[in-house]
Amino acid sequence: MIAHSYEEKIDKINFKIEETDKVSLTEENNEVDEHLKITEKYFLLKKKYDFLIRIINIIKELIGLFLFLFSYIYYYLSLETCLRGQEICSLLVQWQFTKIYQELKSCLLMAFILELIFYKLISKLHLIHFFLIFFAFYKYSHGTEFEDHGYYNFIYFFLIIFLIMILLIPFNCLFFIIKNKKGMVYLFAYFLILIIIIYFLYSFIYSKGANCVDWGKGLNNTYIINNKSKYACQIKFPKKCLYKSLYFFQDYSKIMRKNCTKLVKKKSRENLLKISISPFITKETKHFGYPLSNKEPACIKGIGRTTLQNNFLKNLVDMNNKTILNKYFKNRRPEVSVDFTHNIQGKIDINVHYDENLSKKKKHLEKNSEPISNNVLIIYLDSVSRQNAIRELKKTLKFFEKFMPFQGGFNDKYPNENYHSFEFFKFHAFKGYTSINYPLLFYGKNKEAKNKYLISKYFNENGYMTSLAHDSCLRDNTISNHIFTTNEVFDHEFNLCDPNKDNININSIRCLYGKLDIEHLLNYADQFWRKYKINRKFSLIVSNFGHEGTLQTIKYIDDFISTFLWKLFNDNLLRNSIVFLISDHGTDMPSLYYISEFYRIEAKLPMLYIFMCDKKNTSYDQQYKYMHEN
Repeated sequence: MIAHSYEEKIDKINFKIEETDKVSLTEENNEVDEHLKITEKYFLLKKKYDFLIRIINIIKELIGLFLFLFSYIYYYLSLETCLRGQEICSLLVQWQFTKIYQELKSCLLMAFILELIFYKLISKLHLIHFFLIFFAFYKYSHGTEFEDHGYYNFIYFFLIIFLIMILLIPFNCLFFIIKNKKGMVYLFAYFLILIIIIYFLYSFIYSKGANCVDWGKGLNNTYIINNKSKYACQIKFPKKCLYKSLYFFQDYSKIMRKNCTKLVKKKSRENLLKISISPFITKETKHFGYPLSNKEPACIKGIGRTTLQNNFLKNLVDMNNKTILNKYFKNRRPEVSVDFTHNIQGKIDINVHYDENLSKKKKHLEKNSEPISNNVLIIYLDSVSRQNAIRELKKTLKFFEKFMPFQGGFNDKYPNENYHSFEFFKFHAFKGYTSINYPLLFYGKNKEAKNKYLISKYFNENGYMTSLAHDSCLRDNTISNHIFTTNEVFDHEFNLCDPNKDNININSIRCLYGKLDIEHLLNYADQFWRKYKINRKFSLIVSNFGHEGTLQTIKYIDDFISTFLWKLFNDNLLRNSIVFLISDHGTDMPSLYYISEFYRIEAKLPMLYIFMCDKKNTSYDQQYKYMHEN
């Protein structure tokens, strides 16, 4: 009995223990379950939070991307007339302001993107967009419609961004000080370093070497006579000439080691085939003839860039296809062609065709007038000041200096000289840009005047053989309001419409098929002068090589122009001739020099050098007297 009772007690105790263990285990399990639930909720919330953060980051990056795209769109919308030329602002002030306002909005958006990057609100990867747009604008933005006139939009775009960022500096500094306890120390160090850099830059740029003591010098030890009188004006001399300090940093052709002979564009032929719409070529064509811009079937009814470019693309011809040449180009064969047969880079061939019938017709017309000179040659270099010609066209100006009047009286020292040349020191430009000066030079009227006649019309009517060699796809540089211009052509025209040609305004030498583009123009003009020895001649060479802001690219054409002139002279082809080396205005292209005083002064002082042959008669003596006095 006792044993039985004892066992029952033991069982009850064990049962209680088991029950207690079960309760404890259940409580532990409940605690674990509760912890797991909390952990699960935490990870679920963290997952949602991480997902939300990712979404927010994506949205921020998309906002940055959209801001960039809108900035680009606003910039593109500003291109149509923004800063195209100051002469139209008075007529279209409201429209012009709208375009400038588009560019301003573009700049504000771009500056805002940079601020977001600075505050780490968007990724630094958006700096890639900024650099992309920088290089895209640098390469393609040339002002009006991406092509016409300089880097105005490009320069002003980044200048405005720079000014906006400067205005934001105080705000950013204040934020930096509030956020960082050591901000004042860092800020002081930053400004100290900045002041030191600015000081050394200022000392370097405005050093004694940047003075302008020789700015007024001319050829043959002459100097600007700057007396103000009833018949003369004074020129303001600049105090500092920054080109002396920054010269080394501006020769981009040398820095980039750009060399036309070594610059091989492997897809030049493919490019012609790709964009040409001419029925006179095939995919197998390797020798492309340039269409004549003054003859059928390449008849031109306008003078604008687009018209001539379309004519070029529509009428390229396969020079190896005799059937097409005989059928469509009889008696009007292309004078210029590019041959890829044995040269992957392409080689330009020039063969000015002697037109015997036209030559005889012009000789007959010679009897109707007594010309001031039998031959007239104009070498027109856009955007070159007299001072920059002195600096960079040393060999060419040696040609003119050789025949200059000498001190001590007009031609007293060498009375038997047959040639004389003259240098003009003072103002002979109406404005600092082409569209005003060019019509006055070559039409004798302003660009708004109706029924303007190109100078070649006078020469054509008075028995001169006429030729034009132009490095742009233009008959002349009168781009604006050309609807008032009559369609006057030259007897021989060579317009470089080839799409493989380097664009103007690129701040370095411009190449086409292994040579500087001006070499082709001079070769064409040289052949023209030799083919028509017996005729009166008017030859116009137009080059935009100086149409850039570094002031240095024209030195690369110096050898070629001087060689061209000396060859004509030594071969006795410049007898009874007048040669003009002329520009429409001085250098006035956006550059590091743009805000400099010397740059603004030179803009209205284009070069003008005249070489004349002396016929020893009363009329010529009077002309020389006036020329010498001026």
